[in-house]
Amino acid sequence: MTTYLIKNGTVVRTDDTAPAEGEIADIRIVDGKIAAIGPDLSADGAEIVDATDKLVFPGVVDAHQHWGIYNPLAEDAQTESRASAQGGVTTALTYMRTGQYYLNKGGAYADFFPEVLDASDGRSYIDYAFHLAPMSKEHIGEIPDLASEQGVTSFKIFMFYGSHGLHGRSTSQSDFLMIPEDERYDIAHFEFVMRGVQKAREQYPELAPHISLSLHCETAEIMSAYTKLVEQEGTLSGLAAYSASRPQHSEGLAVTIAAFLADETGLPNINLLHLSSAKALKAAMKMAEAFPYVNFRREVTIGHLLTDIDNANGLGAKVNPPIRPREDVEALWEHLLAGNIDWVVSDHACCKDEVKFGEDRDDVFAAKSGFGGTEYLLPGLVTEGRKRGLSLRRIAQLVASNPADRYGLPGKGRLAEGADADIAIVDPGRTWTVHAADSESTQEYTPFEGFELSAAVTDTFVRGNRVLADGAVTGEPAGRYLARPY
Repeated sequence: MTTYLIKNGTVVRTDDTAPAEGEIADIRIVDGKIAAIGPDLSADGAEIVDATDKLVFPGVVDAHQHWGIYNPLAEDAQTESRASAQGGVTTALTYMRTGQYYLNKGGAYADFFPEVLDASDGRSYIDYAFHLAPMSKEHIGEIPDLASEQGVTSFKIFMFYGSHGLHGRSTSQSDFLMIPEDERYDIAHFEFVMRGVQKAREQYPELAPHISLSLHCETAEIMSAYTKLVEQEGTLSGLAAYSASRPQHSEGLAVTIAAFLADETGLPNINLLHLSSAKALKAAMKMAEAFPYVNFRREVTIGHLLTDIDNANGLGAKVNPPIRPREDVEALWEHLLAGNIDWVVSDHACCKDEVKFGEDRDDVFAAKSGFGGTEYLLPGLVTEGRKRGLSLRRIAQLVASNPADRYGLPGKGRLAEGADADIAIVDPGRTWTVHAADSESTQEYTPFEGFELSAAVTDTFVRGNRVLADGAVTGEPAGRYLARPY
């Protein structure tokens, strides 16, 4: 492998004893690892990368992506990993489940997951791992083996799937989820999933710190009722209508249910995903007080931090949970600055134009849910975070070390001797305008279209492989599947 020497960059470390705004230093990369960090390191035949006046971040661990949800997994593994590299993302944790979308099949993960690994193998430009969703009773029984044999240590519950469609209207549960007709995907199932995850933690105590359960916190019954109300009243349209159809208190209620079940089942490692509203965060903080035994982690997305129902570029911003009014965006920032948010992600789900929109492009309920945005995660957080007083160290923790630590990736997410040479170099003085056409993603639109960002990723290294050089993706796919703990 090429030996690199990154010279004179502002090195952003994640430990709390490091300078909040970084230190001027060099980084030597040898055999895919960080060999040394310090001032005036010698080149020793290394290829020099000048990082003068630039920020050197640990590679981003984007802990929430969805490869293969709308496009073939083999395609997304290549194109969306290239978009990831554009944004300084060096590791993606992508959600996967049985049922409609993804591989469009049911059955046991013993049969399903090898197909997932095969479809992604050799195609990604960045390292990757998978979260899996236990959709059936059979899947719950597979959790210990998935953790011990396949290196899958994180699992997910989609709380709203019980009786609500993915895109906003009710559907046949058994058809959509491809589960046995005599089973239900409901609150009882969520409890049994929690018991299954906790059983795996008890069976494999050495893995227990890395095994966690994540929840998409929305309640199907509230959303189904409010969707009918919004459509019948007809006074709202677009993103405002979609937000009202999946109201903020639905999130708060789901958070509360999840917390009580976690306490009931004794499962301590709970991740509350993409919280989007003041009410959701209020519930999350209250539940942390009520159940101090539960180690809650709270996630928000860059989409919910940068866009609102008025400034997002069109219905391409439809996502679950919805983009919210500005007052919710400001509430998220207040919690983030107060230290109540553990990590920031993209929730990247590439959905091409011909798939995204219905026959009536102005009907938000006919559009598919989800959009890409991993390439804007680090630049967007640096841009807006610095305006609001967020330190560089805190940004690095939010996008790198915190998710790496939670999800069993201790070799990732930080700049330290001996760690993987996963590095993102950012020019903090480059102002640029977001255009979907400039992205390596196959998605032809973006809710961030026209946004002006004041930080740009120039170079990305994945285990010492330079996959982005001077803003352009380079080389061949070098990403690996990460069996965890890694």
